[in-house]
Amino acid sequence: MIRALAVTVSNRAAAGVYEDRSGPVLVDLLRKAGCDVVDGPLVIPDGEAVEQVLRDSVTADYDVAVTTGGTGLTPTDQTPEMTRRVIDKEIPGIAEALRGAGAAAGVPSAILSRGLAGVASRTLIVNLPGSSGGVRDGMTVLRQVLVHAVDQIRGGDHSRAAAEEPGHAPVGHDEEHHAHGDAPDSAEHSAEIA
Repeated sequence: MIRALAVTVSNRAAAGVYEDRSGPVLVDLLRKAGCDVVDGPLVIPDGEAVEQVLRDSVTADYDVAVTTGGTGLTPTDQTPEMTRRVIDKEIPGIAEALRGAGAAAGVPSAILSRGLAGVASRTLIVNLPGSSGGVRDGMTVLRQVLVHAVDQIRGGDHSRAAAEEPGHAPVGHDEEHHAHGDAPDSAEHSAEIA
């Protein structure tokens, strides 16, 4: 079972100036990505509140905590800095893939996102942009690795399923075959085909 927490980081939504739009999208997409329990969206202002909610998510043993918002360049965007205070290990590949997917989807400004991804104790923490579109693009990337990442954080081994599927040689198979001199020469191979 995977437990997730969705967090909307927005000073204006937290103050009631406007309704949170990206948080409900995040909750729905986390469920579709394989999370059995998704709490939130919590709507909080940027800054120290982000650090506290992320620390609380670790203490509460969430497997995943995903934020939306606070990753831009404005003076009030502090979510990456607050996240960095909490994570033990950074996972730069996730953040890079998120930015790349946004840019590939035709949103050049996606590369301006400063969002981070990392692990705090046994919780995967990921920062997504604050727009509904940014959440959709980000979750398209994250859903491909979320269950595997949680399994790895829990101490699971790498999946061998792909290597054991029909049409895929097990890792090291070709090297072993050739190392023993068993590779057919072209004459034998031609005879087998005929």
